[in-house]
This record gives sequence, structure tokens and C-alpha cells, in this order.
Amino acid sequence: MLYNIFSNIAGVRQYITAAFFAAFAICFVLLKIKLPFLPKDKGRAFAVNGEASKGKIRGVGLVMIAVFVLCSVFFMPVKAELLCYAALIFIEMLSGYFDDASDKPWSDYKKGFIDLVVCTLISVVFVCNNPTSFVIFNHSVSIHPVLFAVLSTILLWIGINVTNCADGVDGLCASLGIVSLLSITVLFFEKIGVQYSVFGFIMIGVLAAYLCFNTSPSSQLMGDAGSRPLGLIIVIMILKSGHPFAYILLSAVLLVDGIAGLIKIFLKRFFKIEVLKNVRTPIHDEMRKNHGWSDTQVVIRFSLVQVLFSAVCFLICK
Repeated sequence: MLYNIFSNIAGVRQYITAAFFAAFAICFVLLKIKLPFLPKDKGRAFAVNGEASKGKIRGVGLVMIAVFVLCSVFFMPVKAELLCYAALIFIEMLSGYFDDASDKPWSDYKKGFIDLVVCTLISVVFVCNNPTSFVIFNHSVSIHPVLFAVLSTILLWIGINVTNCADGVDGLCASLGIVSLLSITVLFFEKIGVQYSVFGFIMIGVLAAYLCFNTSPSSQLMGDAGSRPLGLIIVIMILKSGHPFAYILLSAVLLVDGIAGLIKIFLKRFFKIEVLKNVRTPIHDEMRKNHGWSDTQVVIRFSLVQVLFSAVCFLICK
């Protein structure tokens, strides 16, 4: 709505900046209030320093994603594609929030099924509104829409789960999310345009506000309500860029941190094959437990590594 009113009045940078600060301010105020209906963390028995989270406000992803969706609708042109993305991101947030608030955690199969449905619907929406082509090594490749939808569904599902795995250290998931979204927006600005640059910067503003309460020692946790839809948002931005393989570099740390655990669980559960027996997963737990890194060291070092990978992507894709 505001896009149609102000996009022709303000410059591009001013408009994107306004969207960023609006998202930051609204999210910060709501998180500062500490809404009483949000659940409290019960601690995680198998996570490194899991007991330290006990009693903290959990599931603030409900606030974060609500602000993101609200600001997206107001600051971006109201189109069917955007409204579908917003609705599906909100649904993914709700599934994560109900899991966060539940006395008994939902099963992996239940969460996996919801993720699959949401990812499939996002892929269908994308294919119906965008060309099914992508760039690899500066060459454009077009594929059948059905195959594109299948591959994008897989990428979205991976994005949800690796981002969720990073939400185990104060400040880590949000920091890596900011680096990835900022890298995508800056590198592919001409491709995604002003509209989806606003989309990215709104989420960056939300994450920046959240970090005010989540840096170590944190007082609030986004939970599945925040980390899972964040994974969707990053991949949607990548798909809009037309460079899906850039996700490997622009979210490299999220991938490495989370995918090792996913592979480990998958092989053990379905094929009774045990791998990485002496490595704790996610990798951030390995660094904290077996290498003595503090939470702050994990966040700073992982973020710096992601910045380096993003720089490599800038060299390759420019």
C-alpha cells in the first residue's frame, strides 16, 4: 500500500531505509513489552548449555514474523504472489510457534509434513509467477516447470531445516540470517528489484531488533516460530535472484552447520548407518563442546566465515 504512495516520492535508498527502520522499530517495541502469552523455554537436555535457556521467553518468532508480514504488505505492492508468500510464511511460523508452546514437542514427521506442504505451495506460486530458468556459471538454463518446482521444494525444505539447526546459540541464527539476506540483496539488487530488496531489508530490520534481546546472554529466543520461516525467506530471495546455486555460498555456514546433522539423522533412522560418531551436530555444538569456543566466539567466527563466502560469491557472480 505504502509502495504505491511513496515509491515515486522518495528515492530508492530512502524508501528501503524507511522499510528497514519501520520493521526494526515495531519489532523492538513489541519485544521490549515481553508479551505475557509467549511460552517459556524448558531447556534442552541434549544440547550444549541447554539448561541455560530454561525460563527464557521462547517463540518470539511469532512477533518477528507477524511484523515482517505486516510490513511486507504495507511497504511492497500488494500482488497475489507476495500475498501467497506472506500467508505461507505466516503458516510456517504458526506451526513453529505451536511446537514451541507445546508441552510435548511435535514429532519430526509432523513438522516435516507441514514443511513439505508449505514448500510445495511456495514452489507452485513461484513457478506460476516467474520464469523457470536459472543462471549457472553465467549461462542461463531453462527447465520444465514441474522439475523446477520439485527442485525448489527441496531447496526450500533444506533452507528451513538448516536455518532451524543454527538456532542453538545466542545470536547465531539471526546474525547469519542478516549476512545472507544482506549479501543476496546487494549482489542481486538489479535482478530482484526494489520490491524484493524491501522484502529482504524488512527481515533484516526484524532480525536486528531481535538481536537486541538475543545476544549472549539472551533473554528471548525466536524458537521454531522464527528460524523456520527465516529459512523460507532466504530461499525465496535466492529463487527471485535467478541464481539458486548461489545459496551454497551465500548461506554456506548455515548449510555446513545444519546439514551434517540432517544427514547423520537420516542415515541412522532410515538405513541404520552411523556416521560422524565422534562429531557433535549441529557443528556449533561440536565447536563449543569439544573445542572450547564460547557462544560469542561461535557467532563472531561463523559470521566472519560467512562474510568470506559471500565475498567469494561476489567475485564469481559479478
